Amino acid sequence: MAGRPGRAAQRWRALRRRGHAAGQPGWWPVIEGWSLRRRVITLLAVVGVLLLGLAAAEATMAARNRTQIDAVLNQTGPLRVQSQELLNALLDQETAVRGYAVSGDPADLTPYQEGVDQEQSVVASMRSLLDDYPQIGTELQLVEERSAQWRQSVAQPVIATTQQSGTSAGQALVTEQARQQFDQVRAAVTDLQEEILKAREQAADDVRTSSNVLVVLLIVAALVVVVAGALLLLSLDRMVIRPLIVLADQVREVAEGDYQHGIATSGPPEFIRLGEDVDAMRQKIAADLAEVRAARERIEWVNSQLQKQAEELTRSNRDLEQFAYVASHDLQEPLRKVASFCQLLQRRYAGQLDERADQYIAFAVDGAQRMQRLINDLLAFSRIGRLTTGFVEVDLNKVMGDVAGQTEAARQYADAELTSGPLPVISGEEPLLTNLVSNSIKFRRPDVPSKVHVSARLVGADWEISCEDNGIGIEPEFADKIFVIFQRLHSKDAYPGTGIGLAIVKKIVEYHGGRVWVDTAVSEGTAIRFTLPALPGEVEAAAAADAPEQPQDLATEDATPSDEAPAEPSG
Repeated sequence: MAGRPGRAAQRWRALRRRGHAAGQPGWWPVIEGWSLRRRVITLLAVVGVLLLGLAAAEATMAARNRTQIDAVLNQTGPLRVQSQELLNALLDQETAVRGYAVSGDPADLTPYQEGVDQEQSVVASMRSLLDDYPQIGTELQLVEERSAQWRQSVAQPVIATTQQSGTSAGQALVTEQARQQFDQVRAAVTDLQEEILKAREQAADDVRTSSNVLVVLLIVAALVVVVAGALLLLSLDRMVIRPLIVLADQVREVAEGDYQHGIATSGPPEFIRLGEDVDAMRQKIAADLAEVRAARERIEWVNSQLQKQAEELTRSNRDLEQFAYVASHDLQEPLRKVASFCQLLQRRYAGQLDERADQYIAFAVDGAQRMQRLINDLLAFSRIGRLTTGFVEVDLNKVMGDVAGQTEAARQYADAELTSGPLPVISGEEPLLTNLVSNSIKFRRPDVPSKVHVSARLVGADWEISCEDNGIGIEPEFADKIFVIFQRLHSKDAYPGTGIGLAIVKKIVEYHGGRVWVDTAVSEGTAIRFTLPALPGEVEAAAAADAPEQPQDLATEDATPSDEAPAEPSG
């Protein structure tokens, strides 16, 4: 089944029907259906054909004009001059004959002989120019015949008679009839000159005519160029400028916000397709804007809900602050009393009651103390990120010194050894490594001295800090569970604590923009690693050292024991 025709084809058919209805020629709708390229190429082709025809005609006329000018300059002009030279040669002959008849001096015959020679030379030269002028050739032939008759009937008899009988006899032959016969020669030369002049004037007229035709052809070519330029300008105005102005006006209306305004254009099929594409873009933009409006309405609704939740969260935080205050003061007061009086009972009545009573009192004291530690750890966990002193540059080497002092008693009790390599300066808050180191000391293997080593290396833009020990280790399946609050892998009797310590560590690390994990690839003990953002100067220094891709390990192979260790274990 054939598809529906495109909008351009439908518009072309409508234009064709409209052209017939308006009385336009039958070919006009066909022209309307042509593309702009085809129209311009057709116009230029017609103009080119006309200009080529005019150029060919001008070239032909210019060649003819050159031929005619050549005839005037190189044929009729020289013929006119040579005809006069021919007349002069004949006159020299006649004058020489008359003079010889009077004087009888042979020297007077020299002009006669020279005139004959000149006559023959001029006639030969003239005949070489008479290919296109047969009438002049006929007149020249007549001059030759009459001059030959004059020499035969007058000149030669006078010369011979004068040589034989003297000047009187020669003069007697120079009669009126002889003069009339020479006048006939002169008349023939005059006719020759008139014929040459007529040919020259005809050639000059031909030159003027061809020049005029050449000028007319140039004017016609200029008119063709002017008319073609005018038609091209009018066509561009009608086919390009006006449709573009209409399209630009409609696009401007859409750009001003009227996205429901349909865009339609006329002109060549390219412009029609352009208008269709622009209208399709308008429809797409309108649809996208409708989606954006709907999304904005949804965002505004979500923002209102978030605002409500924020208000509720603010109220909840106030309640939590109140709870923290109560937990840190009011709740601990009864615990302190319970713990204090239980300890008094334990000291005063120890051994006075039976063994079970002593055991009950010990349970009560331990429970009160554990409850205090749990409340303190929960308070510390809740205050991370809320009650802070702000980020400052912290030298972790100094922090390790403080940690060593805080955990000295625990290390002596566990016979633990704490070492560290060079540690960096970071931006953050100081109480960070305590729980890591204390847990490493606490979860040791029985009868094995605990060894803890802290090191750091630069990886990209972060410091990766590692705390490794030779303790009991962590199974891979529990690597993520140990960072969950209140999650314990051992009973409190085996390893004391509240189960919050590593959760506090995770929250502190994430608060500083890092991450913490357990490296399960170590062969012995536990390796807990976490990252902290490095200072920009250290990253630039590492890049300047041309080794940004190589992690910079600050740990030394021969780490010396340090007195730096975490404080009281909290998890």
